[in-house]
Amino acid sequence: MYEFKYHRPGTVRQAANLLAKNEDAKVIAGGHTLVPVMKQRLASPPHLVDISHVEGLDAIEMKGRSLVIGATARHADVAASATVREAIPALAELAGMIGDPAVRHKGTIGGSLANNDPTADYPAAVMALDATIVTNKRRLKPEEFFQGLFTTALEADEIITKVMFPLPKKAAYIKFRNQASRYALVGVFAAKRPSDVRVAVTGAGSNGVFRLTAFEEALKKRFSHKVLDGLTVSAEGLNSDLHGSAEYRAHLIGVLARRAVQAATDRE
Repeated sequence: MYEFKYHRPGTVRQAANLLAKNEDAKVIAGGHTLVPVMKQRLASPPHLVDISHVEGLDAIEMKGRSLVIGATARHADVAASATVREAIPALAELAGMIGDPAVRHKGTIGGSLANNDPTADYPAAVMALDATIVTNKRRLKPEEFFQGLFTTALEADEIITKVMFPLPKKAAYIKFRNQASRYALVGVFAAKRPSDVRVAVTGAGSNGVFRLTAFEEALKKRFSHKVLDGLTVSAEGLNSDLHGSAEYRAHLIGVLARRAVQAATDRE
């Protein structure tokens, strides 16, 4: 690693001030992504602002009809939370599928969203559940927040503080994982909400997470995997690499979407 200065603020405001004052400073919480990149000398931020010790930033609680998860909540905490399991079981299951135990006990939901890896799991849940990403400055909807591969709407001195998930009527997440990295080769999150249906895909899109609008329209008429029979996904705009071609991923999306809808229905 290159030399850097380490900061441990006690509040979000202090952290934001450090980011504003120190050019190219980076926020760190779990460090699951940033530290390996620094070790490989692919990044050399002169300042690290550690928000993992900010009190209350890892809280998980119900507020009205929304499940609110603090930015520094670890994946393992989300997976094990009785509050999450009762409110949105699919979200707890998703968190339990991330990486391995070491990753789940260090990585955070805020870090995952801020990094916006195109194969990460949380973006699919945020998009399908129409969650609100709250920062120290504003509130952002998924379509505003996610802006392409490893790119978000976050400004240089902006920090995610929490994520607010409206409660769905039914929801499920199904992932076909890369056996080596455990990232999603394809992951599909299907959610029936009080006012609509949303189906989000991660791992497959060359521009990151996206919605399956044709599938959503079909499911609005009847939330059953049977209504998806005959629907296909175009390979255009999908990733193609040594792990799977765009055509293979297109096929997987259709298969996993049907399984996700079936799994959501079976919860009744």
